[in-house]
Amino acid sequence: MSTAPAPGPRDSKPSPPDRPKPKPALIFDDPLDQQSADDTDRGWGERAPAGDSAADLARFLDEKPPHHI
Repeated sequence: MSTAPAPGPRDSKPSPPDRPKPKPALIFDDPLDQQSADDTDRGWGERAPAGDSAADLARFLDEKPPHHI
């Protein structure tokens, strides 16, 4: 009789499993403390100020109400 352990699956070390990345931690900040896109002019579709009179005229003509035609 031999005293050596029988070869088997217990002899080989299993490779570490591929673990998924951990989920981001929960954030318990007040969401009303942060500025949303709707709080800005850009969120409402406003253009960035160009600063010249030609851009002002183009904006006026683009946004002129129908009763001003």
